[in-house]
Amino acid sequence: MSLLPRTAEEFSSAEYWEKFFKKRGERAFEWYGDYNKLCGVLHKYIKLQDKVLVVGCGNSELSEQLYDVGYKQLTNIDISETVVNHMNQRNAERRPGLIFYQVDATQTPYDDASYQAALDKGTLDAMASEEEGSLARNMLTEVCRVLIVGGRYICVTLAQEGVIKLAVEHFVQLGWAVRLHCLQGERGTEEEDSFALPVFVLVCTKFRQPMPTPILEMCVGDDGAPVRYSQICELLSAVREHQAYSVLRKRLRTSTDPGSNLSLTLCHAKTGLSRYTLTVQDCPPGAKVPRYNHFAIFIVPRGCETAWLYSSSEGRRQLAASANFRRLVIVAMHRNQEYTDMQAVQSELSPVVMDLAPPGMPTNQQVPFLSVGGDLGWREEVSRGVSQLSGEYCVENVRGEDGELYRRLVFLSNTALVQSESRLVSSNTAGHKKKNKRKAKATAAPASSSVSLSVDSGFLCCAHHEVMVAGLTMLGVGRPQNKEVPVSVLLVGLGGGGLPQFLRDFVPNVTVEVVELDPVVLEVAKEWFGFRPDDRLSVTIGDGLERICALEKEGGHLFDVIMFDVDNKDSSLGMSCPPASFVELSLLRKVCNLLTPRGLFILNLVCRDPDLRKSVLERVSGVFPTVLSRKIAEEINEVLLCSRGEKGAAHILPSLNEAAKNLQSALRSNRTEEKGRPHIDIVELLKDLKVE
Repeated sequence: MSLLPRTAEEFSSAEYWEKFFKKRGERAFEWYGDYNKLCGVLHKYIKLQDKVLVVGCGNSELSEQLYDVGYKQLTNIDISETVVNHMNQRNAERRPGLIFYQVDATQTPYDDASYQAALDKGTLDAMASEEEGSLARNMLTEVCRVLIVGGRYICVTLAQEGVIKLAVEHFVQLGWAVRLHCLQGERGTEEEDSFALPVFVLVCTKFRQPMPTPILEMCVGDDGAPVRYSQICELLSAVREHQAYSVLRKRLRTSTDPGSNLSLTLCHAKTGLSRYTLTVQDCPPGAKVPRYNHFAIFIVPRGCETAWLYSSSEGRRQLAASANFRRLVIVAMHRNQEYTDMQAVQSELSPVVMDLAPPGMPTNQQVPFLSVGGDLGWREEVSRGVSQLSGEYCVENVRGEDGELYRRLVFLSNTALVQSESRLVSSNTAGHKKKNKRKAKATAAPASSSVSLSVDSGFLCCAHHEVMVAGLTMLGVGRPQNKEVPVSVLLVGLGGGGLPQFLRDFVPNVTVEVVELDPVVLEVAKEWFGFRPDDRLSVTIGDGLERICALEKEGGHLFDVIMFDVDNKDSSLGMSCPPASFVELSLLRKVCNLLTPRGLFILNLVCRDPDLRKSVLERVSGVFPTVLSRKIAEEINEVLLCSRGEKGAAHILPSLNEAAKNLQSALRSNRTEEKGRPHIDIVELLKDLKVE
């Protein structure tokens, strides 16, 4: 360890290298890999007859090995007199034509355009470590001077961001072509086991006329197909991704961590688009795993990626425990990508997944691929667009693990979250062929071309929506004495419109006003999710906070129920639903003022931070005398049912069971052939209410 510099700046000093080589003596120092690792790239860009300037040669065996395979025109220079004397003595008899010179790479004595190639193994990294990088720039300028047109600067580097950015920007400004090769260590090699970061080879080619548009390329390995980038920042981002992957691979090969949930995304080599996301789940220490169950790959069916079992830490741990392997890699397929079949996916992933194998697994161990039902699932995108407020979105049909078809709205800024979901039902198109011609074409199910799909408004896909409906029991909705009593609802947050449409279709005597900030969401709900506004179901486009404030200021307009079902766009906070401003004390008081004496405030709360949740509950309880909560199984969601009545939970809870039966009966009595029937069990939903 004493041979490594204490500070990065020491790399650029002649004194450091003089001391380094005196300490190291005759032992070769293979800076970033030896000839065997580099030969594939070097032979690709340097011809045997080329005149090559080897910059900062040190005591590496690379020049000797190149000389031995036929490269006889090598000029080796280094700033250290000690290493130059040593290398000349070492090669005087065996390689009389291999000469080493003590030369400063920033000011060489060589003529302009006198070399076909300049080879640099770590020298750029050493010089660029100097604070302002002036030494590195001077060296690069000198390299440019001595190379002929068509000549190449070939630099072996770790590609630290400051170093590679300096070099790439330098050559792009000169109009040279820039290509990077990323060389990963082979599994099980001594070098791979000891060094985490990948080695890169930077290849810059000189043109007679500067290129007007930068040529920026990245290859994996010495013969990988190049991926082209249009901007320097994109190339640097690709470098960072390879470095992060290499560090991750090193970590996975040397340790296990059941709680880490490490993941990485694999991109298509030509397009650069995300193709697979791999999440690593290790079994806990002490788990009884069969001796040969080292490693397995689980393919998540398309359309099921957001299911609890695959998207949550708890679910993945449960999946790994049931699979019973030391390490399970859970693979999710991306939207907008084609996948032929399970065999094709296995063939595509097999060369990659071995990088993620657990430590100690035999190299010849077969790795099984696991799945549900043996197929890839089904997903069909039916619409895509852009919202100025929420960004790009897509509407897709998927087949769930229950075999049913569902339609989803997903904002692509957060593909792990399904914004809205509705179940689809099929119907014969013969009777309404013209009416549904466009939609039938876009949403045809895979089973039959004679079937079109429509939304089942009686089925609520979101469990928290079911609880919000069940909460109407606290109003006495459905009781015989309330049969003709109207129910007014203010709902903030439309989504696909499933909740307000259900209320409109099945709750007796209800009127619903929905407040939605994004007009694009309204159009999507109407076109793809069966949302049908009418005189009992209206939508106000605007900010929910402003609407509440305006209603309170106007006065005279009270609601029996106010519901908040609105997400927080700021994912950095510990509460993803609702935004923090919706549970400020001042707003909660306005909500209470807008409720009738029997009124009910229903809040969908998604809060990962226990302290923040406690704070929210304290504020809500400070305004509403009775607060009941219902946790949603296998989700973070919970629904708060908040009554402004003074009777309290002790009075409400004993009568809930009978009231739930009344509401269930009322919902079913409102069914029609057109609307179908409501699929909801009110009694069951209210069993686990908790008094806050």
